[in-house]
Amino acid sequence: MTSTDIHLLLTALASVLLLVALIVSRVRMHPLVALLVVCVGVGLATGMELGEIARNITNGAGKTLGAVGVVIALGAMLGKILADAGITEQIANALLRHASDRLIPWAMTLVAFIVGIPMFFEVGLVVMLPLVFSVARKLEGRERFKGSAYVYVGVPVIAALAAMHGMVPPHPGPLTAIAALKTSVGPTMLYGFVAALPAMVLAGPLYGAFIAPRMTTRPDQALLDQFTLTQKHAASAANPPGVALGAFAALLPALLMLVHALSETFLAKSSAMAGAAAFIGNPIIAMLLGVLFAAVALVYARGGDAEDLRDAMGASLKPIAGIMLIIAGGGAFQQILTSAKVGDAIVHLTQQFAFPPLVLGWLIAMLLSVSTGSATVGIVGAAGLLAPLAGADPTLNLPLLALSIGSGSLFFNYANHAGFWLVKESFSMSMGEATRTITVVQSIVALVGLGMVLLMNVAMPVK
Repeated sequence: MTSTDIHLLLTALASVLLLVALIVSRVRMHPLVALLVVCVGVGLATGMELGEIARNITNGAGKTLGAVGVVIALGAMLGKILADAGITEQIANALLRHASDRLIPWAMTLVAFIVGIPMFFEVGLVVMLPLVFSVARKLEGRERFKGSAYVYVGVPVIAALAAMHGMVPPHPGPLTAIAALKTSVGPTMLYGFVAALPAMVLAGPLYGAFIAPRMTTRPDQALLDQFTLTQKHAASAANPPGVALGAFAALLPALLMLVHALSETFLAKSSAMAGAAAFIGNPIIAMLLGVLFAAVALVYARGGDAEDLRDAMGASLKPIAGIMLIIAGGGAFQQILTSAKVGDAIVHLTQQFAFPPLVLGWLIAMLLSVSTGSATVGIVGAAGLLAPLAGADPTLNLPLLALSIGSGSLFFNYANHAGFWLVKESFSMSMGEATRTITVVQSIVALVGLGMVLLMNVAMPVK
């Protein structure tokens, strides 16, 4: 390691500490402003030109808004339509009717597991929020319930979505590792499911049951009113659509993304069907089609007022506008750290130590993800570094190496990750509360993933 590497690592660490201080200290700076201030500070500290600093902030924020912001906006519209039509209320009532309070987190884990098979973490969370808030709001009203119902119901969803996102193809992270290591999708997917199940259980229902009584987290009332059935719309939802139609409308984006996932596995990339599947399975297109279907099937076809629908969709954007901008700030922070070459310094650091390949892949992906705020950077960097070793060692289980890298990229999701801010702002958490939820949850998933990789490597060695 060089003095430049040490300077970059210290700058990255100091930037995160400064960000937290600006938000939680007496300064009480708004997260978006704090993120932008820290971005400028990192740029100056690492010797970037002023124009380059501005470009990185603009590109990082714009890229994140393009990839995540539009999906969140469409998800808010879909959630509002489902809530006003009484769909989420129906599903919540069905869950609470057929499952005891203790079984609710397990039921939510199962739903998130299914939704998470084709969906990115952020997209899946946006789709699940209406159901999370509806179920939690009903639990909250029960006198015997202690602590935060929103954490109790939300943590299992976060755990399941995170495990699927980092461990199981066809999510982009595992697919990237598979391509770089020149291994197969099938075995990696099988290993991923095996590793994801205990990770979801430990980080989801079990950890959620432990932490929820110790927290008082409650989302802003505006978000609750948006994603749950309010008194204003109770009359119009007195005769809601059938549960099957409502569930189909809620899951349509996930189904479209699943079609894309299956096409990537079973169809040639050059085929017309694969191209069509890729189009409808794009997160933005899938969410758009979901919104259009819900509007037609749940409002227009039932004689709903078009003017009321437009007003409701417009109003749905107001509570999440701040969330989208803060996520954009997180994208800018991620971009500035990546452009400063913090990832290169991490690579040089890992080269100083000798670890078994499966542990080394997890460690490199973890350090790159933590330092740059990008799980993709962690996976690409780790897979690229270990690709030569993968080709030279016939005893190395490549699907398990891909899984190890994907698991490592999940560890310690914090202030330079867009997902951290999505969870924090959606549930109106403090920095400490967000750390005890998404950061700890994803760290548990990552560690269990590594443990399962090592266990399966012993149980099923390559011969």
